[in-house]
Amino acid sequence: MRIIKFLSEYLKSPRTVGAVAPSSQKLARKMVSDIDFYNAKCIVEYGPGTGVFTDKLIERKNQNTSLLLLEYSEEFCRQLKEKYKGHENILIINDSAENVDIYLEKYNIKKVDYVVSGLPFASLPKSVSNNILGKTKSILKKDGLFITFQYTLLKREFIAEYFKKIDLERVVFNIPPAYVLKCQNS
Repeated sequence: MRIIKFLSEYLKSPRTVGAVAPSSQKLARKMVSDIDFYNAKCIVEYGPGTGVFTDKLIERKNQNTSLLLLEYSEEFCRQLKEKYKGHENILIINDSAENVDIYLEKYNIKKVDYVVSGLPFASLPKSVSNNILGKTKSILKKDGLFITFQYTLLKREFIAEYFKKIDLERVVFNIPPAYVLKCQNS
């Protein structure tokens, strides 16, 4: 049922959903493997979709760690609110990741430890990608980490314009196989 809903959202808006099926558990584990959950004060997730990565973040985060989810799809946002109601320190917002700074200010969050992204940079308009990456770089604390995945490496150099250090790993057990990019400012 989850795959059918995901496919339905993809067909409505392929440029913003970017995938025909939810990410695999293998990809989800790889996306959160470098997060220091013990010390993280704030984690932001862009485009959580049905919550595959979110589940891993919630399983491992401290109860005092703030988790801000920015989901553009109204349907996915509604599902996330239902799925995670009752969880502490989780803010679920139906908006574009382009507006992350507005919500950080609203909730008095100065800097972010980690940004986990499921956004399809290969299909987003370049101006939107520029906006999101620029804001992501500015909201991360000095040693913060931007973790994203892409199905191709077409946007690696584009992302490197914002993040000088990028570690890359391939996850073949995903449909389609994906690359995880772990990006830092320094």
